[in-house]
Amino acid sequence: MNLSGVTTGPLRVGERVTLTDGKGRRKSIVLREGGVWHTTKGAVHHDDLIGGPEGVTITSVGGMQYLAFRPLMSEFMVSMPREAAVIYPKDAAQILMWTDIFPGARVLEAGVGSGALSLALLRAIGDDGILHSYERRQKFADVARKNVESFLGGPHPAWTLTVGDLVESIDDEPIDRAILDMLAPWECIDAVAERMVAGGVLTCYVATATQLGRVADTLRAHGGFTEPHATETTVRDWHAEGLAIRPGHGTSSHTGFLIISRRLAPGQTPPMRKRRPAPGAYGPDYQGPRPSNIPADLGGQGADDAAG
Repeated sequence: MNLSGVTTGPLRVGERVTLTDGKGRRKSIVLREGGVWHTTKGAVHHDDLIGGPEGVTITSVGGMQYLAFRPLMSEFMVSMPREAAVIYPKDAAQILMWTDIFPGARVLEAGVGSGALSLALLRAIGDDGILHSYERRQKFADVARKNVESFLGGPHPAWTLTVGDLVESIDDEPIDRAILDMLAPWECIDAVAERMVAGGVLTCYVATATQLGRVADTLRAHGGFTEPHATETTVRDWHAEGLAIRPGHGTSSHTGFLIISRRLAPGQTPPMRKRRPAPGAYGPDYQGPRPSNIPADLGGQGADDAAG
């Protein structure tokens, strides 16, 4: 089995192919001997593609032309069947870079969803890595497993998928990297910290600013991680044709926030922050986890002075 999911050479029976028309509309098909894809513009015969190269134009019986390519992983991620929302390619790319996923890494993933990020992680860790994914819901895990195996052509030997709560099911094995994509990742930070090696990287993917704040303050209160770094990624298409150069209509704006932090060595604490929190940041209305250098009886400007 090709563990990367990348295939070159002539198109073969059983492979997935993406057909794109002149308006950019895509259709994904699996090639079969004698297979036919029926469209409003007539049939497209699979046999006209099998054995030939990708990157060719095929014409339906009714005269509609389609460009045929094997799907890129990013294309498969956004078009594959899903029970849960997927992590889109723009965020998956940021996760791979900011989490510093490397060949041979021991990676923990919690909240497997429909398996999009799992695919990206498996390709990045290579044959010698380990990916242990956790998912609470059986139906999500079933869809994720099917999607991953569909793209790769079979099970990946480096991947273990466990159905259950992370805190209750986590293996007692060291990990280099961890990605938490769940509703309340702060509930799992202690469990992950116990198994993460010094220098390891933790990334949390959340949808709302409220979740972002709770994760960041939980990491600060834990004391065993560096100051969290929070980001949001937007992607804007551009149209470039002759003198008509302008932003395109296809813009991918907010999908989620990333909070990234590194594990300190046992017994170590990070230097006190030089930047003061905004006045009132930990005021009387704040009910979340409190960094150790912010006394519980101080709020408003007092909190500002305590961190200075």
